[in-house]
Amino acid sequence: MANKKSLIIIIVLFLVAAIFFIMSQPKDGKKIASDETTKVGFVYLTTPGDHGWTYAHDLGKQMVEKHFGDKVKVSIVENVAEGPDATRVIRELAVQGNDIIFTTSFGYMDPTLKVANEFPDIKFEHMTGYKRTKNLATGNIRFYEGRYVQGVVAGMMTKSNKIGYIGAYPISEVIMGINAFAQGLRSVNSDAKISVIWANTWYDPVKEADAAKVHIAEGADILAQHTDSPAMLQIAEKNGALGFGQSTDMEAFAQNAQLFASINNWGPYYIKKIEQLRNGTWNTGDGPDHWPGNTWGGLSTNMLVLSEFKNMPDDVANKASEALEGVKNGSIKIFAGPLKKNTGEEVIPSGKELDDGALWGMNYYLEGVIGNVPN
Repeated sequence: MANKKSLIIIIVLFLVAAIFFIMSQPKDGKKIASDETTKVGFVYLTTPGDHGWTYAHDLGKQMVEKHFGDKVKVSIVENVAEGPDATRVIRELAVQGNDIIFTTSFGYMDPTLKVANEFPDIKFEHMTGYKRTKNLATGNIRFYEGRYVQGVVAGMMTKSNKIGYIGAYPISEVIMGINAFAQGLRSVNSDAKISVIWANTWYDPVKEADAAKVHIAEGADILAQHTDSPAMLQIAEKNGALGFGQSTDMEAFAQNAQLFASINNWGPYYIKKIEQLRNGTWNTGDGPDHWPGNTWGGLSTNMLVLSEFKNMPDDVANKASEALEGVKNGSIKIFAGPLKKNTGEEVIPSGKELDDGALWGMNYYLEGVIGNVPN
């Protein structure tokens, strides 16, 4: 009988230990051995030669390689069009056995979701999207915060009170940037106005240059952009106008025209997510059944950084620094009321502030912007 009791005790202790072990394991899956190689895939919209959006992602990839060394094996596919071709490329990276795949353009959202559902054991990270599932997370940067500071500088530097803005597509991410720029502009200069030309492309240096020429011909002396190449700044340089770099520091292309650049700092995010994958804690996030969440960082998290303020008087640089610090520490609320559309219709009254959901639903221009958002 004693032996039987001892056996029962041993079995119970074994079961307790097993349960404890299972409960203590990361919810998202196995931990990768420290000497095991993690295969990482990247999908690029253009090439690093765009000197803007894709170059910023490639700089992040380089940080990954430097941080992990031979613990990662990185695969890259460049010049992937948004749409069916993206689905094919993402699927190929999955079939090749990549452990985690980063897709780096808004238009990759549905293709990434489709392939993520086909390969539930692979982790996917879509940059700038909002659709998620158990093995698909999203990461984004609060680009609009840098554009608020751009607006402050533009409002103090313009002589014509005409600002030319080049937008890629009329989606909420771009519209909130235009409106943030307008908020910064009006905080120092209520007479200045923003005119928007839609390029209907993320990257086309010829179209971007042509749009810049039109803005300058119409009297704009400050240019801003939510497109990917340095073409706008190069046109500004040739015509005595000023402007802002996009995604990376573009000073080398327009030393006399760039006031500063808003720089997308993806590297730390990529490193964090790969480390989470390796230690088994990847995104036990904020959705149902611990679905992965969304990271949306800005100036306060250094996902967005600003280059050195140049080609401006000290008082403008000081005001820009104040705006930067105010956004970082939260004392400046970019979309706090009272807010009005450029039609005069109130968006929110004083004492309220647009939340993130309202920003993602933004389909209108605020005061200071000319015209209407295209349908």
